[in-house]
Amino acid sequence: MEILDEMDQGRRTEMQLYSSIFGLLSLEKIGYTEVQFRPYRTDDFITRLYYETPRFTVLSQTWVLKARVNDSERNPNLSCKRTLSFQLLLKSKVTAPLECSFLLLKGPYEDVRISPVIYHFVFTNESNETDYVPLPISDSVECNKLLAAKNINLRLFLFQIQK
Repeated sequence: MEILDEMDQGRRTEMQLYSSIFGLLSLEKIGYTEVQFRPYRTDDFITRLYYETPRFTVLSQTWVLKARVNDSERNPNLSCKRTLSFQLLLKSKVTAPLECSFLLLKGPYEDVRISPVIYHFVFTNESNETDYVPLPISDSVECNKLLAAKNINLRLFLFQIQK
């Protein structure tokens, strides 16, 4: 019975997620784009790997996505459990706070399994970047597949919440 209760709880959580995604799809201002993370290295003595997208425009604003491996730990190559976390940055100036929800999903021709997770943030001129949030990859093997590729192709959905 406990296993059935766990399965039931998992299905309820999944249904709640999809219900909130459908709620976001009913908003007036929705934008999406294909993003391509490219690898870069820092100029530090011990270089660190990070990923960044070129600037892109969604919802009449300019944005950039950044990603880092294992939250920029000192030697991620020595870890067998790798994770990616990402950050959304607003590069445009805004006159009023911009309340947004966003999620990253796998891009076309990618075979990585990413679970949809909705993130929420209010962008202002003073607070124009989110905290680093985990990219919801199913496991470390999937993360290694992404890191082995030359570029990481994902799809960003951005929903502007109007007052």
